Amino acid sequence: MAVEIKVPTLGESIVEATVGAWRKHEGDPIVAGEVLVELETDKVTVEVTATESGVLSRILKPDGAVVTMGETLGIITETAVAPVTAQPHDGTPGARVVATPVARRVAETQGVDIAAIPGSGPGGRVTKEDVLKRESASRPTPATYAPPPLSAPAPPSAPIPAPVSSEGRREERVRMSRRRQTIAARLVEAQRTAAMLTTFNEIDMSAVIDLRKRHREQFRERHGVDLGFMSFFTKAVIGALKAFPLLNAEIRGDEIIIKRYYDIGIAVSTDEGLVVPVLRNADRLSFAEIERGIEDLARRARESKLTIADLEGGTFTITNGGVFGSLMSTPILNTPQVGILGMHKIQERPVALNGQVVIRPMMYVALSYDHRLIDGREAVSFLVRVKELVEDPERLLLEG
Repeated sequence: MAVEIKVPTLGESIVEATVGAWRKHEGDPIVAGEVLVELETDKVTVEVTATESGVLSRILKPDGAVVTMGETLGIITETAVAPVTAQPHDGTPGARVVATPVARRVAETQGVDIAAIPGSGPGGRVTKEDVLKRESASRPTPATYAPPPLSAPAPPSAPIPAPVSSEGRREERVRMSRRRQTIAARLVEAQRTAAMLTTFNEIDMSAVIDLRKRHREQFRERHGVDLGFMSFFTKAVIGALKAFPLLNAEIRGDEIIIKRYYDIGIAVSTDEGLVVPVLRNADRLSFAEIERGIEDLARRARESKLTIADLEGGTFTITNGGVFGSLMSTPILNTPQVGILGMHKIQERPVALNGQVVIRPMMYVALSYDHRLIDGREAVSFLVRVKELVEDPERLLLEG
């Protein structure tokens, strides 16, 4: 019996995907529930699992193929393959031979007549081991034999060697993943459609660092998660959004949609590109719940286990380039949102305080905003409010 491997429902508004990487080769045995292939959409990576145990007899859509919902990716057959007519070793035609698909492939590769091989499997079925024993026995001298690898599609991002020029310079071609194509298109679209500007400020992180030192161990023992910087900035952003609600809005046609809920997007870098999962109703969450939520979203993002629902509907985004050492940058809007806050590296710098020069751990912060909706005064005031709240973390803890 043959079972078709179908493209599953990919999610609302997603009509196609790209075959990312097959985990199995043709002829490989598989078990029900085992992951067979990954599909790349413009938002998430979808794993397609086997619904039946058997053998992956055919791959119909190789790596890089564009597929739509319901299309057949490959075929699974039962381990017991129906007998076929073959030419027997003694020259008598019409004999029936039962063999596994792997055995047939190895026999064909090695030029061995499978009809001449006695099968040791159930019902006299010829197995791969039977073929290897026969092929090894036919050699003049005994030798340890390793079958050649079965042909399989190249990994999705495998470099394609290019000819070497006379100067010895080499180039590589790497297929752009669907996610990277979508990221590129969205970034260009954001710059094309929004009147994007960026304003900057700096935050003295002394108070937050001191508070974390005093409460970090107790916080971890009580809540099972670390007290990081993101929870402070998330709380500060929500406080600023409540004071300046247009930063938590979007433009739809000739209308402004002001959102009275706070779904904060947290930018996460993965091997496949940047994704922005959403922390829902962040204004209702405690510091511990924010830290656990961010930790869970980041882990699932890096394991490619985010769902479409995890990525949709954010109202404002926070991105932290400081984890990579960025000192200052201009983040690009995550449309249709009209604001994004960029955090950066904490660096000790000399600053003037009460008429004296002191060394303080400082962080530059950046707010990119859509000038179609947000004026400079509101943008600057928003960022000042974030600065004030982060520099007074005790107030955040009491109010949050």
